[in-house]
Amino acid sequence: MNQPLASLASSVTWQCARLPELTALELARIYRARQQVFSIEQDCVYLDADEADEQSYHLAAWSPAHAEPLAYARLVDPGVKYAEPSMGRVITTAAARGTGLGRELVKRVLALSDEVFAGQGIRISAQSRLQRFYNEVGFVAVGEDYMEDGIPHIEMLRRGAA
Repeated sequence: MNQPLASLASSVTWQCARLPELTALELARIYRARQQVFSIEQDCVYLDADEADEQSYHLAAWSPAHAEPLAYARLVDPGVKYAEPSMGRVITTAAARGTGLGRELVKRVLALSDEVFAGQGIRISAQSRLQRFYNEVGFVAVGEDYMEDGIPHIEMLRRGAA
């Protein structure tokens, strides 16, 4: 069993950076973690690294005990994928699953979005099986389920503060 977030938190360093601020090694490790989760574990083949990476904030939870980030997500600028900012490529690596780090990651992405894109909502394309998780942090489904890369997804929106 993985250690709970309370004990893991002391060894985790959070990083928020635009693409040019990441080192080549950090970016390689982020891409490796994303490929492990999306391509290997989910048996899904698609182009993970895309132009949206260049127009995103990258949030990662790093631990000295692990080469790859324990958790990662990107916050894509408004107008790139949707009119609103969007959160995507959300992962928790195997070493951190069940610790609460994924929830902490999403809270941090939402706080960042509220800070840098104040008053705007945030839109996501969520795996349908995670709809309840995203409902708990303020997202509501908009539209019907659809298939993306062979996995059921649903578009969800968290409205911005008025």
